[in-house]
Amino acid sequence: MSEGCTHNCETCGVEGCHDRIEKVKPNNETKIKKTIAVVSGKGGVGKSFVTSLLAAKLNKNGHKVGILDGDIVGPSIPNSFNIHQSAYGNDFQHIIPAETLSGIKIISSNLLLEHEEDPIIWRGGLVSSLLKQFYTEVAWGELEYLLIDMPPGTSDVTLTTFQSIPLDGIIVVTSPQDLVSLIVKKAINMAKMMNIPILGVVENMSYVECPKCGEHIDIYGKSRLDEFAAETGLKALTRLPIRQSVAALIDEGDTESIVDLMPEIDSVVKVLEK
Repeated sequence: MSEGCTHNCETCGVEGCHDRIEKVKPNNETKIKKTIAVVSGKGGVGKSFVTSLLAAKLNKNGHKVGILDGDIVGPSIPNSFNIHQSAYGNDFQHIIPAETLSGIKIISSNLLLEHEEDPIIWRGGLVSSLLKQFYTEVAWGELEYLLIDMPPGTSDVTLTTFQSIPLDGIIVVTSPQDLVSLIVKKAINMAKMMNIPILGVVENMSYVECPKCGEHIDIYGKSRLDEFAAETGLKALTRLPIRQSVAALIDEGDTESIVDLMPEIDSVVKVLEK
């Protein structure tokens, strides 16, 4: 690896680099139109919630959608859709993803475990390898959108994804707290260094909506979405509130029922549908 390497192998002119990584391709049972990663750089801001909400809305709009749960050691996507069965292989030695009631295809490390509560205690290289296998060895079929729910941080898995998987763009998730915004900027700068298209920013947990009167309460402080977007040169996509009714449905694994309760996500979906 040369000094000053940006890890963007596609634009690198250094000859004989032993660390060069080529883009991987899906198997012959898979055809994906668009691959979008949902990132933040920090845990706990709602990447999985945004990913699930986008998938449910795109699916409701008539698109064929899949979710790759890229948070290998902390998966949460299956529970969001009340999926508890195991994934299995077919005659072509490809992995068959689970499907939600409405047909969203899902693969996650939790679907490979004998017991859901079992921890995955792996070093970074193995985690990154499994994420690539989820892209290359899962029989996704024909998808219009594959959404990748990324783990927090800018370490091995994020680097592997940005280098290896042909992404059509990323959605950045943040929240009103200053500390979160600072850390999320690291992921944004990483994406910019590697020429990954950034489609815009979603501010999650932007406010709490009172279930009785509808009042907006800035529980984490005043929204900084417009300011954050201006600082980073990105498009402000939407502000997502905390709604008690939505949280209850997520906990029950009934994510597909919440799309009508979260119309704020529509502006993000329109960006993806362009």
